[in-house]
Parts: sequence; structure tokens; C-alpha cells
Amino acid sequence: MSDALGSALATTLRGLRRSRGLSGAALADRSGVSRAMISKVERGETQPTAQLLGRLSAALGMSLSELVARAEQGERRLARRSEQPVWTDPVTGYRRRAVTPTAGGALELVEVELPPGAEVSYPADSYRHLHHQIWVLEGRLAFQEGDDLHDLGPGDCLQIGAPVPCVYRNAGEHTCRYLVALARRET
Repeated sequence: MSDALGSALATTLRGLRRSRGLSGAALADRSGVSRAMISKVERGETQPTAQLLGRLSAALGMSLSELVARAEQGERRLARRSEQPVWTDPVTGYRRRAVTPTAGGALELVEVELPPGAEVSYPADSYRHLHHQIWVLEGRLAFQEGDDLHDLGPGDCLQIGAPVPCVYRNAGEHTCRYLVALARRET
């Protein structure tokens, strides 16, 4: 591993942990990696092994290859459509495109295509440290925010309130395409 990639991994890991609202101790509990070792990795004081990175990436809900890819992206200001990472959920067909040039920044834009009949749920903790808005581009989206149901159509934009469990649902006959804008809350 190059020194540049090692430094980028340290920054990426720290950013991912913080963006998920995890303390070093919480990540240690989830990963089985000591808090001291996580701190050393995040400060770039030690080069992590593939096994250690595998445990940390799994605890952050991603693959090792995704973690490394984020670190390799660097500080880009332009992300051409062809360069934007796309992930498709194999069960629901939910398709997520990371539009933002640099992962882990203060603002993240995500384009989503939700197929007819698909439903995706997120726990309240997913939104605890984020300002979150949804802007529907095509189709209809039934967005369940705790006890509130929002029926959103093209051009509608919803700012999410206090963190509660949420469900994105496409009950229509056509794919729903929407943009999610996420900004970090000051802690």
C-alpha cells in the first residue's frame, strides 16, 4: 500500500465513522478492533492490514473494495456521470448513484431509482447527524416518516424532520427517480 493511499484511508475511515455518528468506542464494539488501533489508523500512525480493514469496513456497512475506492477518489471537484459509483440492491432493484464528486464531504447528493412495488426502510439512526431532503424528479414516492405519510410527485421536495424510522415506497406502476441531499449537522 502506498503512503498516499494509507493517508487517504486514514482520512476516509475517520470521515465514514463520523458521518455515521459513531465514536471510536462504538466502532470498536461493532468491529472487534481495539479503540487504540482505530485511533492509530485514523491518525495515519499505522498501516492497517487487509484483515483489519475488512473488519472496519464491515462494521461501517460497506465492502473493503468500496472503502478503498472511496479513499482512492481523493479530493475531486468534478464527477462525470460515467465515474459516479452506482449500487443496485439485488433484492429490491433500488439503484443508488453517488453524484457528489468527493465521498464523505459536508454535502452529499444521491440519485435514486426505486422500481415499482419496491420499498426501502431506514432506522432513525440513519438520519441522526444529517439534514436530509428528498426531491422527486420522476414518478411518485410514498415516504413514511415515522407516523406521517408523504405522497410526493415530480418537483415536490421534502425536508425530513427529527430522526424517526423512514420508509421509501413506490406503489406506482413506473420507476420513481429522486434526489436525496444530505448535509452534516453541526455536533
